Amino acid sequence: MTTTVNPVLRAAPAAPAEAAAHFRAGLAFHTDVSDVAAALGAGGDPGFVLLDARSTEAWDQGHIPGALHLPTALVPEQAGQLLDRSVPVVTYCWGPGCNGAARAALALAELGYRVKEMLGGFEYWVREGLAFETWQGRERRAPDPLTAPVDAGDCGC
Repeated sequence: MTTTVNPVLRAAPAAPAEAAAHFRAGLAFHTDVSDVAAALGAGGDPGFVLLDARSTEAWDQGHIPGALHLPTALVPEQAGQLLDRSVPVVTYCWGPGCNGAARAALALAELGYRVKEMLGGFEYWVREGLAFETWQGRERRAPDPLTAPVDAGDCGC
């Protein structure tokens, strides 16, 4: 008699200690929109620099208030003039379909910076109803209830 294993369990789950190590490591490399917004909104120095790694055209369409604009391609030549190696950097790009933040984070890490990537990028910043800036001033869109439950304040994670 053969038993069929469902696709979820075809590869067995990791042992609890291995899973804990994996997820702990992931949190060392990633943060999310909600946590970045909370840190920036708390007032004072958040303890990191938020870096928008997108093109100038993308930056002009909208960016997170207080972010530093440094396109990924310019990181190697300009990071040393714009960033302090003692201050962690959080990178972002368009969203989940864009790896520009990961590429910028890699370039910064190779230059000796401590860095995290903000998951969700600018797309999820806007989808969560957070304020953003354009050349015309500040804007805000209604939160997408699929990414930011109404009156929840954050994802509740």
